[in-house]
Amino acid sequence: MEDILSEHTRNILGLQLPTDPRWVNLAEIQLEEILTDHAYCEQKAATTCISLIQKNPEKEWLVEELSPIVTEEWGHFRMVLAELKKRNLSLGRQRKDVYVNKLIEFQKKGGSPDERFLDQMLIMALIEARSCERFKRLSEGLDDEYMRKFYRKFMESEAGHYTLFITLAEHYIDKKIVRKRWSEWLEYEKELMSSAEVRGDRIH
Repeated sequence: MEDILSEHTRNILGLQLPTDPRWVNLAEIQLEEILTDHAYCEQKAATTCISLIQKNPEKEWLVEELSPIVTEEWGHFRMVLAELKKRNLSLGRQRKDVYVNKLIEFQKKGGSPDERFLDQMLIMALIEARSCERFKRLSEGLDDEYMRKFYRKFMESEAGHYTLFITLAEHYIDKKIVRKRWSEWLEYEKELMSSAEVRGDRIH
């Protein structure tokens, strides 16, 4: 099973290392924490897309493509909020996202505008890919059938987001440059995942 999942992960999402199977079991024990973290992940995805639009208004295709993503991600935020409310749970406070902060450390500092833009696109692609892979884990590994279906919807909805960010990068920057940098990001994320603590209270 692990080999099949690993192959699927590489082929569909490009990720080099699948999530540790223990993560799903830990997440199930801490479902309130997972839902809270998930809600903030969706919120941050929406606000980051808004920020990208604000920073790149001259990139008309980017504005057109990211505008509906803002709506979709905010809709996901509301869906998770509704699930928390249904369970008589509160949203709680946003926690530090160690995974995303570690990714930010790999972004090129002080590079050209194109280099900074490229890394912004690829970090979003990587976050979306890993989120989708985590949703897949939850949709297959949770004991609760309702929650498996709940996360199946998120997995299906978000499956194409990571490719959109790569496509946007390739629209504005030479494809060879994008692919080379994407490979570097994938290798970095692999090392990050291999050394990260397996925690069940975070989506990432």
